Amino acid sequence: MTKSSIFYSITFIFSISIISIFLALLFLLEYDKQQYTDKLNAKYSIIARATLFHLNNFITSEELKKQVKGYQMREITEKEEREEILKHSQVIQKIGDKIGSSAILKYNNDHYLFIETKYSSLLLKDEDFQSYRYDLIKTIFGFVFLIIITAYILTLRKLRPLRTLKRQMDRFAKGDLEINCQTDGEDEIAQVSNAFHNAVTQITKLNQSRQLFLRNIMHELKTPITKGRISAEMLEDGKHKERLIGTFEKLELLINEFASIEQITSGEGIKNVKPYRLIDMLDEAIDLAMVSPDHVDIAIEGEIVLHVDFRLFTTAMKNMIDNGIKYSIDKRMSIIGTKTKLSFISQGKPLQYELSHYLEPFVQEKNSHQSFGLGLYIVHNIIKAHRLNFTYEHKESYNYFNFEKLENLE
Repeated sequence: MTKSSIFYSITFIFSISIISIFLALLFLLEYDKQQYTDKLNAKYSIIARATLFHLNNFITSEELKKQVKGYQMREITEKEEREEILKHSQVIQKIGDKIGSSAILKYNNDHYLFIETKYSSLLLKDEDFQSYRYDLIKTIFGFVFLIIITAYILTLRKLRPLRTLKRQMDRFAKGDLEINCQTDGEDEIAQVSNAFHNAVTQITKLNQSRQLFLRNIMHELKTPITKGRISAEMLEDGKHKERLIGTFEKLELLINEFASIEQITSGEGIKNVKPYRLIDMLDEAIDLAMVSPDHVDIAIEGEIVLHVDFRLFTTAMKNMIDNGIKYSIDKRMSIIGTKTKLSFISQGKPLQYELSHYLEPFVQEKNSHQSFGLGLYIVHNIIKAHRLNFTYEHKESYNYFNFEKLENLE
């Protein structure tokens, strides 16, 4: 549970609340204890002083009753009980004076007042003493604690579907459309979960419809393109034959590029990953690009083996070779491979816009009719699917297109 988690925040808030209430309990207990003690001391002081005055014949019995009226103090007259209390009681406070002394005693959770002069003594029991009042405060605060803990548990249980929803969303972000976050609840979290479930269902239907559309288009177009190519080959050599063959080649290229797009975007792009030598994949890419090997200079640093989807990765390199030679000044290019980077280098003008502009589908340079504008878009998606970076730089009249972080594929 990270510090940014809502569950962490709720736990932190409830913890602070419990600690605050606990500290308030300690303060209140101490404060109430002090207040009650002061009140008892004041009461016992009045009773002790009045009783001492009476025992020393300074005031009459009537005056004594008047001064201690309202205080429930019962005299302990039984000798054995009196001796037992005096012997085993705890002295809380004792005050002495010329006319006598008084002591507050505690015995079996009861308070007693022992008053003594030179000639006599009294042991009074405080009938009003409430030994249970502290337990009552603790009980009240314990009940408050129970309410807070219950509220905390109920809050976490109410928010628990958020964790399930987050896990489902993480799976969805990784391309897994087979998720189910539908719930029968009626609160806001349930509404969000159901809305997300409906959105995923709709996206799944659209994705399936798109895949079916692309596959049907490719299937239906391959037959007439093949027949047209065969028919064009039967024509006499000439300008019209070359144009027809070139048109059918471009259509075949477009079909193949659509197949690559469909494989990447369908979430099945890089499942067929195996180790391949980089030099072997470059040879295959040159053959696919249908360019002369003499126009491509290759410099590979040692034996480089990459774990990739062979068809997709060679398609990406084929597009880079095709673009490099097509747009180069001298119709040549160089490929330099190291353990960390694969660079496609060709002499030419710098790109007019940022690289991100050319990574969109059907984007190409102005006045260019040699490309369908899908090359770099396909390259970018294949490289991204293999967890590589696709970068560009122009220096000393040369364009550098790079596949970086090749170490991720070793």
